[in-house]
Amino acid sequence: MKKVWLGIILGSVVGIIDVIPMMVQKMSWDANFSAFFHWVILGYLIAITNLKLKGYLKGLFLSILTMIPLGCLVWWNDYSAIIPMSISTLIFGSLLGFLIEKYSKT
Repeated sequence: MKKVWLGIILGSVVGIIDVIPMMVQKMSWDANFSAFFHWVILGYLIAITNLKLKGYLKGLFLSILTMIPLGCLVWWNDYSAIIPMSISTLIFGSLLGFLIEKYSKT
């Protein structure tokens, strides 16, 4: 599968996994959409970025960069939510980068 499409599809899967607990907590629809599209766009960015890093490091690096603006908003509204958000970003970002590198055909 082409790398870009794989990134979008895997980003969508990770987005759904990330949003499920948010829906259970009855978080607002805009927070759910924001989290979902964050992962879809991140999957795309990981797939098209040409950093000379292993896949999991590229995913980790880009996920941290894209989490910074979201983290500021979350910190402002509910500072206790930043810890689970950071943990999921580290895990899912690394996983996304690893899977895109492993299963893509350039």
